[in-house]
Amino acid sequence: MAIYIPAIYQERGGAKALADTLIMMVERMAATWPDKVALAKSVDDIENNFKKGLLSLPMGIENAAAIEDDIDNVAYFYNKGIRYMTLTHGKDNLVGDSSYDDSETHGGLSEFGREVVAEMNRLGMIIDVSHITDKTFFDVAEVSKAPIVATHSSARNFTPGFERNVSDEIIKKIAEKDGLVMITFGGSFVDQAFADRNTANREHIASWLEEKGLSRSDTAAQEYIQKYMADNRPNVHVSKVAEHIDYVAKLVGIDHVGLGSDFDGVGDTLPEGLKDASMYPNLIAELLKLGYSKEDIEKICSKNFFRVWKSIEDVAKSA
Repeated sequence: MAIYIPAIYQERGGAKALADTLIMMVERMAATWPDKVALAKSVDDIENNFKKGLLSLPMGIENAAAIEDDIDNVAYFYNKGIRYMTLTHGKDNLVGDSSYDDSETHGGLSEFGREVVAEMNRLGMIIDVSHITDKTFFDVAEVSKAPIVATHSSARNFTPGFERNVSDEIIKKIAEKDGLVMITFGGSFVDQAFADRNTANREHIASWLEEKGLSRSDTAAQEYIQKYMADNRPNVHVSKVAEHIDYVAKLVGIDHVGLGSDFDGVGDTLPEGLKDASMYPNLIAELLKLGYSKEDIEKICSKNFFRVWKSIEDVAKSA
């Protein structure tokens, strides 16, 4: 369950309060439907919940802005059940630089960010390197004593210049640290042609609105946008996600790739055949076509992530 903190809260304040509210919402879900879902703070919790027929709700913070400027808040959130934290999101924050922001505020990981990484290691909290710049990543890799995870990034080989995806060099470094690259499913992440068409559509709509003197909320604009997007919507197939998985596996080995769907984060850009969690069998079918074994697919679906999570916990216990 992503405890997502939009970057605007970095400017107006209230990031920690929002995180607390979202955590309470997850807790309320577990309390409301105890026969269906349960909180989970460890691999053992997830496996035990699964045996009981329960879906697990482990929690991670997306955007370390939630800790504001207080290092003690890392432990505060860990104690509330947070088990991973994405260091940045759409803008640079106090921890480091974001791949979606060209400001390069810190030129990588800030001094505060180095403290945060060390504290996450101490606690056994998973460090998520999705959303950060390459410079920030290599600073994290240098500082972290534990494996690191890109929880929702795809291979930049397929989308040259898109820093939100991970380069071959980064993939190799993650594997060197016994970490994990979890492939995300959004069309613009997995296919350059899809990304280019999406960009062209956005530019056309912006130009049309300016030309007509309309805003997106105007009825006439809504009608035009819906028809234009329907007529010009790019498509990508679930097989492209399998290609990314295959690419990482061939580059660094089957033990360092997983699934990072981001179903709720990529809007209507999901591939044909992979629109929601009910369609995972389609992705598994594509992997079978590529020659992956049952053991390989189990690693991709959960065992790799569980291994890395336990390893991060072990580093904390031995500290």
